[in-house]
Amino acid sequence: MPNNSELPLMGLVAAALVVAFLVALVATPVVKSLAFKMGAVDVPKDNRRMHDHPIPRMGGLAIFLGFLLSVLLFLDLNTQMRGMLLGASIIVVLGIFDDIYSLKATFKFVVQIVAALVAVLSGNIIQTLSNPNVFSSDLYWNLGWLSIPVTVLWIVAITNAVNLIDGLDGLACGVSTISSMTLLVIALVVSEGDVAILMAALAGGCIGFLPYNLNPAKIFMGDTGSTFLGYILAVVSVQGLFKFYTIISFAVPFLMLGLPIFDTAFAFIRRIAHGQSPMHADRSHVHHRLIDMGFNQKQAVAVLYIISAILGLSAVVLTTSGPVKAMLLLMALCFAGAIAGHIFLSNNRKEHEKEQEEASNPEQGQEEREK
Repeated sequence: MPNNSELPLMGLVAAALVVAFLVALVATPVVKSLAFKMGAVDVPKDNRRMHDHPIPRMGGLAIFLGFLLSVLLFLDLNTQMRGMLLGASIIVVLGIFDDIYSLKATFKFVVQIVAALVAVLSGNIIQTLSNPNVFSSDLYWNLGWLSIPVTVLWIVAITNAVNLIDGLDGLACGVSTISSMTLLVIALVVSEGDVAILMAALAGGCIGFLPYNLNPAKIFMGDTGSTFLGYILAVVSVQGLFKFYTIISFAVPFLMLGLPIFDTAFAFIRRIAHGQSPMHADRSHVHHRLIDMGFNQKQAVAVLYIISAILGLSAVVLTTSGPVKAMLLLMALCFAGAIAGHIFLSNNRKEHEKEQEEASNPEQGQEEREK
């Protein structure tokens, strides 16, 4: 039970989540209609796309509207907040134009840097990092003049990492919900009230949009949503986590955003190893690989939700109980997940082999079904 001093904050967090949820839930059908009128429609034209008919995008606008209204209602806007919201607005406008006109990658990258600089110059900046080498006598790295480029790189990288995992119905939105809820819990634990309310607003917007985005999706969030979610998570992680002078400041953001970070990193390494541009689009992201292994969309998304939840839970345990318990929990959950995955894949393989046998010998298959 929270004590009396905690009740107002918990009430604000709940109210911020509910307001953002309701606004996104009501606004999404309106945005869907608007997307059709403006030509923001995703037409399947290559094998990277998992849908087989045109679906409107730009749904992230509904998430943004829910988030923005909730923040304006429940938070006092200091310089950092205003800078974050201005940068987020730039990202959303860029995403709307990209969803309609499919802008060039170079132009989008430049605008993303500008949006990141808006947040950084407003005070959202990584000045000190904990040394990941726990055996070093130098516990902290003071970034000095590198603080601005490092923070801009972080924000732009996470913005694009969330965008890159937006390949299956409900994937990026659900993973962002889990990440924001993780940061919400951590913010409450370390008494960062503003961060908690921000994350409640973001989670509420995502949850309000999810019913329309889960498989089979009625609308996609598009770059309007995926880049916005990545941008907010990146900037808020700078506000709420990197400023703590502990090992937590280094590990927690990477656990909280583990799935998009690792997927993007491996994608870049894979492309460079094959002599391709790191920005070259391909069909080798983790969600594509799960589909190729025999999972359907709902199963693949559920697997990635579980992985994100494991990483998020590890981040919470790391914050509350220390690194040893967090590592033990992460190892135990990964081991359990590996066993469950092996069993599931074995069953899938047996069912697939059985279907092939029945297809090659339909009379025998009919006899077995009658038995």
